[in-house]
Amino acid sequence: MDTLSFRAFSPPFDSSSFVEVLRASGRLPAALSLEVPAIGTLPHATTVLALRYEGGVVMAGDRQASEGYQVASRAISKVLPVDRSSCVAIAGAAGPALEMARLFRVEIEHYEKLEGVMLSTPGKANKLAQMVREALPMAMQGLVVVPLFAAYDPESRRGRIYKYDPAGGRYEEESYHANGSGGLFARNALKMLYREGLSRDEAVEAALRALYEAADEDLGTGGPDFVREIYPTVFTMDADGVREQTQDDVAAYYRAFVAGLRKKE
Repeated sequence: MDTLSFRAFSPPFDSSSFVEVLRASGRLPAALSLEVPAIGTLPHATTVLALRYEGGVVMAGDRQASEGYQVASRAISKVLPVDRSSCVAIAGAAGPALEMARLFRVEIEHYEKLEGVMLSTPGKANKLAQMVREALPMAMQGLVVVPLFAAYDPESRRGRIYKYDPAGGRYEEESYHANGSGGLFARNALKMLYREGLSRDEAVEAALRALYEAADEDLGTGGPDFVREIYPTVFTMDADGVREQTQDDVAAYYRAFVAGLRKKE
């Protein structure tokens, strides 16, 4: 094998956890101890959110990464599909957060290939909690990673949302949640917009409106950029699988929304 030696997949390295395989093969350190530069110089991903609708869940995130009072990136993708029924969104230190999200995706794929069965939705949420817990040494040094996990659960036939704390605590939210520097403003907007039995389209519109309100109040959250044509990332998860909202559809919503605001002035 080119990337990992054969020994890495032989006992005692035949774990169903891809993270453990990497550690056993020496590709991943057992404990992380980093010399961290000033936190203000590190790019941070900002606002992500999720909310349930009838038979599914929508997850969305703005595209901006901040570096103190500067813009580090205008087009970062903070929502990543994990498999055909779930997505993970990241907030916090952008580099470690993206690495954790991508490793989580490989971890789920590795487990299902090795075990021959799909991991349950709570099982996936527990896997992510374990990864957050193992990143606690980084969090203690200021590299905090706070993911948000959402999935369509085929057993209960509904969307499920899980939030985490920096120590790996896992908590399920029944309706909606938002993380990041603009999370409070997004949650306040969702509190007004959310109701039981939302349709898929209504939930997408509520998510986009909440991100707009967060960007209006929070310096670190990027709103719709009509000049560069950069808009929030939106995914829906239901019985039809994971689907990404097209940037054209997101742009059309924001153009109509802004036009409505101008008429009210």
